[in-house]
Amino acid sequence: MAGVKGLVTLAFAGSIGMTLVILGCALPDYKVWWTFFVVLFYVLSPLPTLIARRYIENSGSSSTAAYEFAIFLTMGFVVSSFALPIVLARSPEHEPVIKWGACYLTLAGNVVVYATLLGFFMTFEAEDTDYNMW
Repeated sequence: MAGVKGLVTLAFAGSIGMTLVILGCALPDYKVWWTFFVVLFYVLSPLPTLIARRYIENSGSSSTAAYEFAIFLTMGFVVSSFALPIVLARSPEHEPVIKWGACYLTLAGNVVVYATLLGFFMTFEAEDTDYNMW
């Protein structure tokens, strides 16, 4: 039953994070949807690590250069998702693309979504849950 509570908590946290990102785009003061492109980074960030883990499971080694490169790519996606709203809020200097309030909401959404992704992978790596079949 504890596994179900964890999954419900992760689902709730993910929805809160996405709500923050959508609020950063859709509130009447902001009305600019450029920051919604961070969702693309949410989708792309776990892919290199998942592919490398599958490769490591098939090869039998504990750490490879491919896994280290996958972690590097994953961190590149994570940093890019935090950098995009900051760059949009700072350029061009006289009239930025987005307002700082939208930037802050998107950054808060990034923190929540990435914490949720981390919690998701930690939940599914645990040996004592019934979710190991995935």
